Amino acid sequence: MTPNFSVLVASSRHIHYAAIICDEMASSALARGTGIAKRTPEYIQQKMIEGKSVIAFSPDGSWAGFCYIESWSHGEYVANSGLIVAPDFRKSGIAKQIKSKVFELSRTLYPEAKIFGLTTGLAVMKINSELGYKPVTYSELTKDDAFWQGCKSCVNYPILESKERKNCLCTAMLFDVATKGENNVVQKSQQKKLLTKTLFLKIKKTRILKCFPIIHNRIKSIIP
Repeated sequence: MTPNFSVLVASSRHIHYAAIICDEMASSALARGTGIAKRTPEYIQQKMIEGKSVIAFSPDGSWAGFCYIESWSHGEYVANSGLIVAPDFRKSGIAKQIKSKVFELSRTLYPEAKIFGLTTGLAVMKINSELGYKPVTYSELTKDDAFWQGCKSCVNYPILESKERKNCLCTAMLFDVATKGENNVVQKSQQKKLLTKTLFLKIKKTRILKCFPIIHNRIKSIIP
């Protein structure tokens, strides 16, 4: 049975969790043998104070997970970064809840932004796909140097540099609100065509019944 976690937007009252969050980010990356852009407790605290992060707690009040938002290129791009789940709650489903909550927060704070992420984790890729992200090349991500400078603390940064930021060990995934908007337009167009066809059939039925009242029952069975 999945525990009833509490997932909420972090605030200044949660800043005392910053150190343990940073420590867990580092130890988790070390255990997986993967790279991670390191963040300081002060940086995490600032995200909490700004209302740009999500924190989760177990039913007994224990810290269970965290994720934060970064914006780039003057808000054109947004990244949901630093997803971490406490060891005791891994494989509990809380990661998906955190990702869904921080995605919702990103769409609220930056409704027109493209939301992207870099990850080596298959579980995170699956969650991103369910949220509407698509795998993309690095060329579709922000060109903001500040973002790429943040990768310097990752052990894989030399690979990124040697590839001229065109690829690395992380998979890039992007949620483009413009593309989703186009899909909505297509769906609305299809719905409009279906509605038009339905109305046409109803009008046709009415006209036939007026001209041929004798076959009323037969028409009803054909066009309900």
